[in-house]
Amino acid sequence: MGASVTGASRPAAVVLAAALSACIGQAVLAPVAHAQVTGTQSTDPQPVGVSQGTAPAEPSTEPLRPSLPLPADGAASASPPAPDAPAQVTVVPPPPSDPLAAAVAARLADPAPLLARLTTKEREAIQAFYALGAFKPAWIVDGAFSAAAKAVMGRLAQAGEDGLDPLAYPAPVLGTAKLTEAEVAQADLKLSSAVVLYARDARGGRISLANLSRLITPTLDLPAPDAVLGRLATAGTEAGALLQRFNPDQPGYRALKARLAAGRGHSQPPVSGTLRLPAGPVLKLGMRDPRVPAIRTHFDLETRTAGTLDAAPGEPDAYDQAVVAAVGAFQKRRGLPANGHLTAQTVAALASSEGAAPTGTADEAALIVNMERWRWLPSDLGPDYVMVNIPEFRLRVVRDGRQRDEARVIVGKTESPTPIFSGAMEYAVVNPSWHVPPSILKNEFLPGLARDPNYAARRGYQVVYSGKTVSVRQPPGERNALGFIKFMFPNNHAVYLHDTPNRSLFAASQRALSHGCVRVDDPFRFADSVLPEEWSSSRLKGLIGKGERTIRLTQKLPVHLAYFTAYVDDGGAYRTLPDLYGHDARMKAALGLGGAGPAMVKLSPEPRRRPAQVAPTQVAPTQVARPVADPAPASVPRRSARAATAERPSNDFGEPGLWTPAPSRPRSWW
Repeated sequence: MGASVTGASRPAAVVLAAALSACIGQAVLAPVAHAQVTGTQSTDPQPVGVSQGTAPAEPSTEPLRPSLPLPADGAASASPPAPDAPAQVTVVPPPPSDPLAAAVAARLADPAPLLARLTTKEREAIQAFYALGAFKPAWIVDGAFSAAAKAVMGRLAQAGEDGLDPLAYPAPVLGTAKLTEAEVAQADLKLSSAVVLYARDARGGRISLANLSRLITPTLDLPAPDAVLGRLATAGTEAGALLQRFNPDQPGYRALKARLAAGRGHSQPPVSGTLRLPAGPVLKLGMRDPRVPAIRTHFDLETRTAGTLDAAPGEPDAYDQAVVAAVGAFQKRRGLPANGHLTAQTVAALASSEGAAPTGTADEAALIVNMERWRWLPSDLGPDYVMVNIPEFRLRVVRDGRQRDEARVIVGKTESPTPIFSGAMEYAVVNPSWHVPPSILKNEFLPGLARDPNYAARRGYQVVYSGKTVSVRQPPGERNALGFIKFMFPNNHAVYLHDTPNRSLFAASQRALSHGCVRVDDPFRFADSVLPEEWSSSRLKGLIGKGERTIRLTQKLPVHLAYFTAYVDDGGAYRTLPDLYGHDARMKAALGLGGAGPAMVKLSPEPRRRPAQVAPTQVAPTQVARPVADPAPASVPRRSARAATAERPSNDFGEPGLWTPAPSRPRSWW
């Protein structure tokens, strides 16, 4: 039985794998099939990497599979093709001599989906993995599952422990009857697809973050599917544990996972194990089927219905009222239609741990949503980092694996949310200038300059123009929107950590007040925790009023802007926070969780924003005021909250980056 595998649009690695696998599948040094390359005809019959006279290896009882170690960061890496590489390459390998391998190759060539949610790139990586192993099954040996297959299926069945949906990773069922080569191929590829999906979901690829918000932009370290399969298929009984390790291992994640397990233990009956049934028709009341005795045993029912004066005892394979009631109760616990019918969905649910099933409560949905956000962070946070929990209005500094400092922060308003992502702090700037973002320049300054050439100068701003372009700068000083120091971690959102002249705002319990950046309470104490040791807070304060000074970190410091509305604190207490930006509600809907409820924050559509790096707006020279001198250097002030407020300009221009015009009237957050 022949199979044709084409790679016209696949990566070069996949094409090479297909060509190599063709040679392995033949197990002889025969000329390879013709390689059709645009403008080139291959004339070399010698396969790459195969020596003349090499005898074929003896067949193994275990699946022959190359062990592919995962990259250090868990992500796939590929080099872009050379600019002069041919645009299209088509490789047609000869049919494998093994009928089972031929069936696997044929199923991979069939465009029918292997499993729902599997992407084209993931399918191509699976194809490359099988091609490198001569299309031999990875999980099935002599008609039975290997030790590695049993281990990964056990982990897939327990996916609910980590807040994942076990039904999303259906495991194949072999049954007792002898399978055809096509059935073995289908089962093997189905398990590979489930493993790939689990690994991807465990690292945060379960939902499209771009559909939640364009301000949620973490860099996910998604594992390469072929590397995942190459490592797990040869891991034997350890394969399940290796698959589990794709889930986060941070203390905060483990604490939420433990609470999820405890809540389910109190609200549901004990785990009754799993039941794997072979495929078959949908069963309804009155039907008979050879799978019924196993169902009776699973639910601890009598072998058969007892007889009465009017009816003889029931048959063991009869799908009677007792079985219907037990199946219906199980369906109700699992959130399925409780009609008592043995559907394909019910069979899949029986194959997963009943104790790990979602209950659909609001508390459980909140736990799962926040466990999902841990997947957005790097798998290894490292010994040193800064973590900002936006809904908590709090920042923490971790050094050598221990919390060194924490501080209150001000975050973005609901109209201008602080983005969620990870960056790396590189330097700090003392006495920073503030360059007015284009949005504020267009909406505030240009109309004012058109009316009054001294509009900016009277407010302490400096207007600089070059040719037909203009920019507005707020010099360093007490009234500068960035305060006396800012901490930079370059990112696409143009946000950072910084001081503020309005320090009285840190006394408020609700501190969603900025235009997107994060304002830090007592920034000089924070500087003690993040800057090199020689830059003490007293030394930094001595620089105030002496012009801009950039201080570079000896090593980049990771900064994580996170969003956790449920967590377990250091004392072991479970804490919940308001869903400030409505992310919880959107995530619950995306994950299909019950008990989602309405969002706690009523949000208007996200406004369009422009980063501060946009070229200055063009205006006529007559509209531009001449540059004004910087005000005299200011010393570190000691002032009252009322005085600080009075010294601010009448318009709160905020900080660079995510700027949104102020609403016409005050808004409430919850």
